[in-house]
Amino acid sequence: MLPETPSISQLSHVISQAAAPAFLLGALAAFIAVLISRLNRIVDRTVTLNGIPDEDAARSRLKADLPRLMQRAVMMNRAILWAVIASISVTILVIIAFLSAFFQVQHERGVAIFFMISLGAFTISLVDFAREVRIALSEYDHYG
Repeated sequence: MLPETPSISQLSHVISQAAAPAFLLGALAAFIAVLISRLNRIVDRTVTLNGIPDEDAARSRLKADLPRLMQRAVMMNRAILWAVIASISVTILVIIAFLSAFFQVQHERGVAIFFMISLGAFTISLVDFAREVRIALSEYDHYG
């Protein structure tokens, strides 16, 4: 049998506690959009370079950039993965907060664990993003 329905004050308390994770979720969604945009640019450049015929001596030297582009794509893919993991853990955090209020159980430890997981995954994503940007700027289209 389900416990009594939570009071308005209990629900408003949970909603106020869920505000910070909701902002984090919004930031993560925007960050994922930036990462996907960068990955699309890398893929477009790779497709363009692969389309250069080997007989075109003037432009075939541009293909030397392909290994660097592949390394950047791997980093972007990994950054997207960790940002999605962070988003999922924030979503689970909000669900736990509302379920625990509904069932009137303590949820502080569960929320804290999922918040730490989400921030850790977000940090890893940011590190991969920073590494990719560093590679992109270190030899920024030096072939012209």
